[in-house]
Amino acid sequence: MRTSSAIFIACCALALPVLAQQQGFKFSNPSEDEKAQAQAKSNWVITTDMLLATPCGQRLKNRKIMVLIGEEKNGRVLAPQGSYSRHVDAINSRLKSLGLKTYSPEEIRRQVAQEEVDAYFKNDPDRALSASKRLAAQYVLKGVIATQAFRNPTIGVNQVNVSMDFTLADAAGKPVSMIHVTNASYSGADVSGMAYKLIDERAEDVVAHLYADYCSTTR
Repeated sequence: MRTSSAIFIACCALALPVLAQQQGFKFSNPSEDEKAQAQAKSNWVITTDMLLATPCGQRLKNRKIMVLIGEEKNGRVLAPQGSYSRHVDAINSRLKSLGLKTYSPEEIRRQVAQEEVDAYFKNDPDRALSASKRLAAQYVLKGVIATQAFRNPTIGVNQVNVSMDFTLADAAGKPVSMIHVTNASYSGADVSGMAYKLIDERAEDVVAHLYADYCSTTR
């Protein structure tokens, strides 16, 4: 009897995976959130490719763009450009790969006072215009990034949420393009590293939208 029972149990164990496959189940099925994230990323790729196909004249590509990044903390925007060089590079490198002209963070720090950089994030048009003239920049791309890190009580791991707002405007402050994107992920101990990864993941999408608006609406 014991031998027969053992054989029966072994057969059931072998049959379970087959039955599960026949019923359309997998033991490693992704969660609904994971499937939604995968679909969203697939949609980003398709949309990005379409936007990057927007024709852009060389005259536009020769105009200079100043990229400024600030971080929102407790309702205030902090904008010391040296602190966000990785974030600026994530945007700058993609803009340059499309043939657009941008200033490096080092060029901005050398020629623009911090007070004038802060003016962009405080909506002070006079001082902001002064900074644009100092660099002879025809356009300013201003990005505000907000990062929220917390312990997910359900599964007991860190979670990081990132939201980004970008505005591309001409030197006089007239908006050319605006985009808001978000990203989120679970994280290990390196919360800041995960935040940067999330920003870098959406940088392609941000640049594609800005590029399409810039090339199609700016003359």
